[in-house]
Amino acid sequence: MEHKNLIATIYLKNGMAVKGKENLECAGELKKLAKIYNDSGVDKLYVFDLSETEKEHDTNLHTIKELSRIVEIPLYGIGGITHLEDVKKLIYAGCKGVILDGAHHDIIQVAEEAAKRFGREKLLVSMENVDLIFKHKKELQEYVHKLVVLNEAIIESLENIIDIPFSVIVEGYNKERWVEVLKKDCVTGIGGSYISDPATYITELKQELAAEGIETKKFESAMEWSEFKLNSDGMIPVIVQDYKTAEVLMMAYMNEEAFHTTLSLGKMTYYSRSRKELWIKGETSGHYQYVKSLTIDCDKDTLLAKVSQVGAACHTGNTTCFFQELVKKEFVTKNPLKVFESVYEVIQDRKENPKEGSYTNYLFDKGIDKILKKMGEEATEIVIASKNPEKEEIKYEISDFLYHMMVLMVEKGVTWEDIVEELSQR
Repeated sequence: MEHKNLIATIYLKNGMAVKGKENLECAGELKKLAKIYNDSGVDKLYVFDLSETEKEHDTNLHTIKELSRIVEIPLYGIGGITHLEDVKKLIYAGCKGVILDGAHHDIIQVAEEAAKRFGREKLLVSMENVDLIFKHKKELQEYVHKLVVLNEAIIESLENIIDIPFSVIVEGYNKERWVEVLKKDCVTGIGGSYISDPATYITELKQELAAEGIETKKFESAMEWSEFKLNSDGMIPVIVQDYKTAEVLMMAYMNEEAFHTTLSLGKMTYYSRSRKELWIKGETSGHYQYVKSLTIDCDKDTLLAKVSQVGAACHTGNTTCFFQELVKKEFVTKNPLKVFESVYEVIQDRKENPKEGSYTNYLFDKGIDKILKKMGEEATEIVIASKNPEKEEIKYEISDFLYHMMVLMVEKGVTWEDIVEELSQR
């Protein structure tokens, strides 16, 4: 059975999140909302551009690009799309696809051009009525991958007149109606205000829908609790690691209830041996740990949890509970990103706190043209070195190039996190 998607929506006005097309009241801090959707179990994110001017459209486009750097779930842009160039900008901004406005019949030409350029799977069309289908059914089926229904009243009509699958955006939550809609073969997902409410437990909702026979992408353990080797208290230790940095954050224990609650909520839940009660990490502090993966070791007696950590993991305010150094031997880290970030931080410090005689400060003082000139020179040196059989010279020249590239990155405010996120989307 195909999984049904739960879809969150963000409405953008002047680069800010608002509550809807008719309600321009602030909906909350945009990046925080996006992070919650990304971590809480939402499957897709539709971003509505409500811009009325070209300037505002550019602002919203920039915001969408920033959002695409934050979220790992597929992001789709809708609004302000009248030409192929608009489609291109959204896809280049990181959108998985674009949603054309079905209220404007001239988007058929845009759909045709975009399908030939980027592929039919990148294109969706929003529908509030069925007029476009009666006039352009053949073209829609040829150029469009899916529809997005913005008017619940046309669902039954759509399933009878066109074969294209569709998602539905609705207001509020009516369990009986949602189940009825999601059980339709033509419906691929549902979303709207209820999914977009940060207070909604998405993974819990998925469990609720599963009980009604609706398959969604949810946490399901490949092993039963009875297969774990527990300690004398009937619990299993859990090592918790940041899923992005691989930093070890903390260690705690789970009993069976904590394990199943973790799967149900998608938030790390433990058993407190001192208080003798279940506790959801972050329920008091807001420093939740959203589950990314759970793995068991070879002896089946320890879990490794990779999580998205909100705030600090430690009750002391430290990022990790493991901050008190006992013994240390100097060593050179071989983690490439750590090395790059370390050098980047030194270069950034030179810019913020100039040091007399520093070559880095010399480059910053001379400005962007000098930095770009050095970039060109170092790139040429790599080409020349590559003609020689010894790799040592290539290694040296690439290192020089990377250093100058990081000077440019600091100058332009681009971080290694930006680069890694961009590469991960390709």
